[in-house]
Amino acid sequence: MLASSTAFVSGTINVAGVIAFLAFTSNITGHFASLAKHVVEKNMHQILVFFIWLSMFFLGAFAANYLVRSAQNESKYRAHARPIIIEIIVLFVVAFYGHHFYDETQTEREIIIGATIFSMGLQNGLVSNISGGLIKTSHLTGLFTDLGSDVAEWVHPRSAKTTAVKHKIYIRLTVLLFYFLGGIAGGYFFYRFEFAIFYFIPLILLTILYYDLVPVALRRISRFFTFFVNRKQPRSNY
Repeated sequence: MLASSTAFVSGTINVAGVIAFLAFTSNITGHFASLAKHVVEKNMHQILVFFIWLSMFFLGAFAANYLVRSAQNESKYRAHARPIIIEIIVLFVVAFYGHHFYDETQTEREIIIGATIFSMGLQNGLVSNISGGLIKTSHLTGLFTDLGSDVAEWVHPRSAKTTAVKHKIYIRLTVLLFYFLGGIAGGYFFYRFEFAIFYFIPLILLTILYYDLVPVALRRISRFFTFFVNRKQPRSNY
């Protein structure tokens, strides 16, 4: 659930960002190459822009892990929900502004790209934290590397074909598939609805909150009924 939904969101946002702004928003590898290119060309404005974009991804990942760490003693649900709620708010603001006010100026483009990169940093940091580094939904280069290593481990005659390796392969293939499907959806629906597609993405993120909320709600309801039943039971005379 975590791998498929977040990978779908990353693919959707990345392709929509490429179509709208001609810039990747869920992967910063290319931004480092572009930054180096502009440093060589001494293009100070673009150096500043790409540095800010890279910083936004870093700040998103930092904020996600800091928030999780700060709230993990209270409730895992609250700890995981906070970064997702912030991401939903950021993407909703992007959708609202892009749908109603965006005039396609260079400054607006740079700010919106920075906002979406920050949201991807939030999501990637959170998913990596929850999965113990196993899942990174927007980093496909590392994902392909890990997948190749896991498949080699699985097919090698001297390796034990453990369930853990099998599950890793399954998860990585799931991320790749849903990232690709998200990319197709992002391209198709952006051509039809433009910035309104960013209203749809928070709905996907809400499914993650729902997935975490259901066990919490059921546990609290169970505790309530247990407490209520215990109060109704007559006390023993002994």
